[in-house]
Amino acid sequence: MSEARRPLLIVEDDPALQKQMCWAFDQYDTIVAGDRESAVASIRRHEPPVVTMDLGLPPRPDDPTEGLQLLEEVHALSPDTKVIVLTGQNDRANALRAISLGAYDFCEKPFEPALLGLMLERAFRVHDLQEENRRLQSLQQAPAMSGIVTRDPGMQKICRTVEKIAPTSATLMIIGESGTGKELLARALHDLSPRKSNRFVAINCAAIPENLLESELFGYEKGAFTGAAKQTLGKFETAHGGTLFLDEIGDLP
Repeated sequence: MSEARRPLLIVEDDPALQKQMCWAFDQYDTIVAGDRESAVASIRRHEPPVVTMDLGLPPRPDDPTEGLQLLEEVHALSPDTKVIVLTGQNDRANALRAISLGAYDFCEKPFEPALLGLMLERAFRVHDLQEENRRLQSLQQAPAMSGIVTRDPGMQKICRTVEKIAPTSATLMIIGESGTGKELLARALHDLSPRKSNRFVAINCAAIPENLLESELFGYEKGAFTGAAKQTLGKFETAHGGTLFLDEIGDLP
């Protein structure tokens, strides 16, 4: 299966130049707009990573005002879109003005297709790098769920549920086979909650002998039984203000 072509918006009011650019850059999914209004509509609909734009647009093709206004609208609608401005040979002042307003680069007309093609490749590459950088930053900013890696829609739904429940003080039952990550999910819940500055305490209920269960969970006072040489806090008190994870609770006697 061939790879989908990437959208490239060409904002140009000259029909002959429109055709030339569509032919020269047919490796992209070219979208053509002849004025500011249709260009804005295309930005909203297609969200192209890269746009080429002639500053001189109807109704005043000899005035850069319409093009500069469009440039500002593009950045308002799609801040990451890279805009390459096409200008006349004697119009560098407006090209530099466009750069100051956020245009990625400019190219003088008549342009060399090979040169503009290189600019387009670089613009797409920069756009992709910025998107990847933002994705990696978002992962770093959300460490609580970073231990859970899944593409399964069901598991992703569970993670979203955990994010919603975490701010509450509700008791949560996590059901799943052994080794499916119940404790990992419980830790994520704790790390996302207002209790994260307090302790997360996990206890394997299946590993506690029946005669020691009460002492483990609730603690004991010094001298409460033979060998109780000092006061010992139970898991419930240790986890006070934090989160208590009772693993394998179904195995309690």
